[in-house]
Amino acid sequence: MSGIPKIPDPNLVLGFESSDDAAVYRVEGDLCLIHTVDFFPPIVDDPYEFGQVAAANSLSDIYAMGGRPVSALNVFCIPGDMDHERVTKPLLLGGADKAAEAGINISGGHTLEDTEPKYGLSVVGVARESEILANGGARPGDLLILTKPLGSGILTTADKVGLLTPEEHKDLVAVMAALNRWPAEQIKGLDVTSCTDITGFGLVGHGAEMAAASGLTFEIYTDSLPLQRNALEMARDGIIPAGAYKNRQFMAGRYKTDKGMDLALEDVCFDPQTSGGLLYSMSKEASLVFLDRCKTAGLGAWIVGQVLEREDVDIKLLA
Repeated sequence: MSGIPKIPDPNLVLGFESSDDAAVYRVEGDLCLIHTVDFFPPIVDDPYEFGQVAAANSLSDIYAMGGRPVSALNVFCIPGDMDHERVTKPLLLGGADKAAEAGINISGGHTLEDTEPKYGLSVVGVARESEILANGGARPGDLLILTKPLGSGILTTADKVGLLTPEEHKDLVAVMAALNRWPAEQIKGLDVTSCTDITGFGLVGHGAEMAAASGLTFEIYTDSLPLQRNALEMARDGIIPAGAYKNRQFMAGRYKTDKGMDLALEDVCFDPQTSGGLLYSMSKEASLVFLDRCKTAGLGAWIVGQVLEREDVDIKLLA
């Protein structure tokens, strides 16, 4: 994108320069539109489950920006010989049901014939400019809070070769299909300074984006990380997706780990997540209220680190 010419526009609040989760455009006064699009090939075999996970993942960017989704369009690549009754309809129904949970309609979309199905949403959200949560803005002393357990990349890799039990598969899909709407609703009125959602670049990659945008260093407490069931055991058995190795390679020189770090736990930190949780930075006082609100609402939320003054790396992983 760096070589593409840009038209100067004072109403473009956030574009692609800052690696934020969505674009933000001021439309009138302090009212802003938040616009995002995301789609990918199946990560589970069941069409309905895939539709739910893909839709939840697409909606997540709006919540990560502090916004409320208002409309969505399907983005769908479909093989010409796909069984519409068995695959297409339940897949689209999964996406529609998840959009309904978010309180919006899917109002149309676009399809393209392809050799492999791919699905997701283009989503528009709204927020007042003062409500926008960019990925920069963290302050030294802020705590880092994560709202979903890690390990979906490892577990979907294991699932593809039949290593998960039906119950483990069900738990995995439940985590990925859970809307980030619910924890995002708990931050109202709190001193939250920045946010991103943890997806394909893993905790280290997306955390590093926040740290770099804030001009600071994030310290991650790996012994406090929430993990999906058996994710660490699968990592110790070498069930690591290719994306985790790419993430580690891309982050070379931008992170450091304690001596004696559990290599499998380190792998989990680079694991590419599908529809992962929100990573917030917020004051210590706000974190206590947020954690209490999440507990009362039956939601997961964990303190996973803190924000430091800038050091020589973006991310420090503490054993």
